[in-house]
Amino acid sequence: MIDFQNKKVFKLSKAKEKHLPKEILDLLIYGEEIVGYYSALRDYVVFTNKRLIACNVQGITGSKKDFTSLPYSKVQAFSIETAGTFDMDSELTLYFSGLGNVTFEFSAGGDIREIGRLISSCIL
Repeated sequence: MIDFQNKKVFKLSKAKEKHLPKEILDLLIYGEEIVGYYSALRDYVVFTNKRLIACNVQGITGSKKDFTSLPYSKVQAFSIETAGTFDMDSELTLYFSGLGNVTFEFSAGGDIREIGRLISSCIL
């Protein structure tokens, strides 16, 4: 599970959905669709129309994986920091009641505004 006390930032890059691990598809429910897939070395985050799923790949072989499901319905607030002239990264911070917050940093090429619209449509 994501450690909400450790303010670790996931540094994500847009990934091609054709490289999406099959195990994510097994976690989806009826009517749930993938809208974004981002990776950070071995770890990755999938945004669906209902939640985000973060996968923490563990161990030397990477066969042990921890999946954290964060439904948008549980988001109390969120903030978006867009890329600037010299700072090409953007950030998304999600605040969860009773859990804390988690921050995702996106390298250039990630459409943070699209993700913001998706989350807004689910929590407002």
